[in-house]
Amino acid sequence: MIRFSDIGARLRAYRLGKGLAPDELAEKLGISRAALYRAEKGAIRKIEMLTSIADVLGVSLPSLMGVGVEYVSSAIAFFERMRQLEDDCQQVIGLFSPVSYLLTSDAYDNALQEVLRESVPAEVDPDDSAGELVDALIDILRARKKAFRLRRPLIVSLIASSDLEGFLLHGLIGRHDLPPDVVDKRRLQARREAEYILSMLREQPIGIQIGIVREPVPATSFQIFRQQDRSVLAISPFRLGEQPNIRVGVALITSAPEAMTLHEDIAERLWGDALKGEEAASYLETMIEKYAIASAPHPQADASVTPL
Repeated sequence: MIRFSDIGARLRAYRLGKGLAPDELAEKLGISRAALYRAEKGAIRKIEMLTSIADVLGVSLPSLMGVGVEYVSSAIAFFERMRQLEDDCQQVIGLFSPVSYLLTSDAYDNALQEVLRESVPAEVDPDDSAGELVDALIDILRARKKAFRLRRPLIVSLIASSDLEGFLLHGLIGRHDLPPDVVDKRRLQARREAEYILSMLREQPIGIQIGIVREPVPATSFQIFRQQDRSVLAISPFRLGEQPNIRVGVALITSAPEAMTLHEDIAERLWGDALKGEEAASYLETMIEKYAIASAPHPQADASVTPL
C-alpha cells in the first residue's frame, strides 16, 4: 500500500540529505515553495511530479515511493527517516553501536558533535563542508531524542559487549591520532556514558529494556520500528560511536515480509541470550572496572543531564 504521507516524508529527508533549502528545490522543480510544502505533507498525486522529484534528488522512483527497498546514501537523510519512523511507532528494537542513541545522556550530544567533526580527515574536507553536515545531523539527532522522551515508545536496545569494551578502552573518538590528554577526556566521557547505561539497568525505567549481547553480532546496525499497522526495518552502515561514519555507505529501509521475519528472528535470538536486569548491570560494572579510565568528579555542567 502506497502512503502519500510517507512519500512526502521521504521527499523531506532526501532534500535534507542533499543539503537543499525548500526554495532551492522548489526552483529546480519549477513549483512554488507552498507547493513543495504541500508535497512534503503528502499532497502529491501526479506521477510526472514524482518522477521530476526523484530525478532532481538523485534517487530512484521506487525508493521515493517506498516500493520494495528504500536505499539511502546520506546519513542526514537516513537519520531524518529514523526520526520520521519513530514519530509513528509503538516500539523500537535496535542493535546500534555502542548503544541506541535514544538512550544516551544529554552530555553525549556535545561530545558526539566534536567527535563527528574530527572523524573527517582535513585532506578530504579542505573547505570544512563536513562541519555543516555534522551540525545538521546533530539537530536531527537531538530532535529524535526529544520526541522519544515526549512520546515514550517501548524500546529494546541490544548492546554488544565487544562494542562496550572498545568504547571504554578507546573512548568516544573520531580517529586514533588524538593527543593523550584528549584521549583521556574521551575515555572519561565513555565511562560516564557507560555509568548512565548502568543506572538504567539498575533502575529499569518503564518501557526501556536493555540487553547485553556477549556473542558475535551482525557487522551492520539494524532497527525495527513496530507501528500500529506495519513494521519497518532499517539497516544502517552509519555509525555514531567509536570511529564514526557519516559520509560513506548505503542504508536500507524496507517492510518486505522476508527481511522483517529474518531480522525479527535475529533480534529475538539475541534478546533471548542477552544479559538483562541485575545480571547485565553486574556484568557492565565489571567491564567498567576492567576497561574504563579511572573516574573523576563530575563537572557541574553534567548536572543538567536529563534522567529518563
